[in-house]
Amino acid sequence: MLKKLNLKAAYVGWVDRAKATMSHEEAMQYAVGGGFEAFGVIEAAILRHYGLGEDDMLVDVGCGSGRLAIPLSRTHRGGYLGTDLVPDLLAYARGRCARPDWRFERAKGLRIPAADARADMVCFFSVLTHLLHEQSYLYLEEARRVLKPGGRIVFSFLEFALAGHWPEFAATVEGARRSGHHPLNVFIERDAIRAWAAHLDLRIDDIRDGEDHFIPLPAPLTLPSGIVLGERANLGQSVCVLSRPLNS
Repeated sequence: MLKKLNLKAAYVGWVDRAKATMSHEEAMQYAVGGGFEAFGVIEAAILRHYGLGEDDMLVDVGCGSGRLAIPLSRTHRGGYLGTDLVPDLLAYARGRCARPDWRFERAKGLRIPAADARADMVCFFSVLTHLLHEQSYLYLEEARRVLKPGGRIVFSFLEFALAGHWPEFAATVEGARRSGHHPLNVFIERDAIRAWAAHLDLRIDDIRDGEDHFIPLPAPLTLPSGIVLGERANLGQSVCVLSRPLNS
């Protein structure tokens, strides 16, 4: 079964199908999920909430077409590295951000193209949700390597404990039943996170339910559904924050 999973091909195929049926602009935004503008603002707010400073170095793994990078580029003075598998998505993000000081690079395997202890923060939004657990662990290992001591990892995840996450699993099951070709949605339970953190010598700083409206917003935000969020928002996916100890 594992040998049949080609995650890269599935992702590239998803983007190609979007390009075949939509305008380029629509396809680039649709390929990374709905609510492109709104959820980019929410993701940026999450990172600031967890300590991303204006001059910090951020690594955005699975940056896609720049859902996070675009709103961040308007105010963030620090360095940025975004990685993704699909060149079209990277090109779109690079063009929209128009930041010659920022790097957008094609991902090669589960490596982060950065030197040791360079990043203040590494984020994975809707990335570990599509990887096998072994791959997620290797990516977290890489994130720890590139983090400065005291730096933080922020990642989103799906968990069975939240009823609102079940439809993602049900859709994956139905896709497998129909054709065997479907986007892989992987759930991570908190016991697994605790085990990974212990083995990687990372501290768990926070875990928040996807339904928890804990994210401070800089201004009211309208979601694609028409719902207007006021002072606080939620991501939908749960959020975990890990940190590298200062003495490591």
